[in-house]
Amino acid sequence: MGRVTVRRPVTRITLGEGTSRRSDSLTAEEPLEIRLDGTPLAVTMRTPGNDIELAHGFLATEGIIAGPDDVLTARYCAGAVEELDELLVDGAAGDGLRVLDQPTTRNTYNVLELKLAPHVPPPAVDPTRNFYTTSSCGVCGKASIDAITQQLRWDVASDPVRLDPAIIAELPDRLREHQRTFSRTGGLHAAGLFSTAGELLHSAEDVGRHNAVDKVIGWALLNGRLPATGSVLVVSGRASFELTQKALMAGIPALAAVSAPSSLAVECAEEAGMTLFGFVRPPRLNVYTRADRVVTASD
Repeated sequence: MGRVTVRRPVTRITLGEGTSRRSDSLTAEEPLEIRLDGTPLAVTMRTPGNDIELAHGFLATEGIIAGPDDVLTARYCAGAVEELDELLVDGAAGDGLRVLDQPTTRNTYNVLELKLAPHVPPPAVDPTRNFYTTSSCGVCGKASIDAITQQLRWDVASDPVRLDPAIIAELPDRLREHQRTFSRTGGLHAAGLFSTAGELLHSAEDVGRHNAVDKVIGWALLNGRLPATGSVLVVSGRASFELTQKALMAGIPALAAVSAPSSLAVECAEEAGMTLFGFVRPPRLNVYTRADRVVTASD
């Protein structure tokens, strides 16, 4: 199975001092094909690891499933049959080697097959919608905003959550403490689901920001935590429309981003009744929507 990081040689140039050769850790990026009942549904470029959570989160945020009982099985499919020269010790002779040239099946763990429960209708794949997603943007290829707007399963606007700005301001740093692979590579996004008291419920890293969110939401789904009422989703980068939509599909009432939100993310959050924070960098943070949930000194 692909590793989370790989080592590669690099030439380091220091101006005024010259060059040196060293080994550097890079974030692994590999394709994952998600199949439903034998039919290819999507391909995403992701960092290997937590693929089951990623697939469940993707299906949940696409409105295909709503709970863990909606998926009967999830398994990796075998890879392609390859001709490999395999050097083996001849156990019978004990002192010789023989080369076996035979077809060998190598599982790359890049194809994941899921079987939906009988009560779950298969997705109606829109031919105008391209389910291929890159590591940078899971919305690319969709024909229009109307084509990707989902019917929300839960009423996020009615969530009575109360949010302490002092706690919200600390969450990116708390998430950063769990970004172990980012510390080694500097090349991963992160997402974390927190309680309003600041307790980290689950976090994930991935080369794609949307994949990191899907991994967290998939974990919540598999652990019976959807809708994720009374929680805050924290992302290490910007708040895009897609990440806002994914949080809403999981019933998360608050989204906090280290960087800026997009205009469409703000419009989406405002319409759905989500509290959206941006530029969460102590001692400041911006509240773009549903500021009435934020507890201030005057409350």
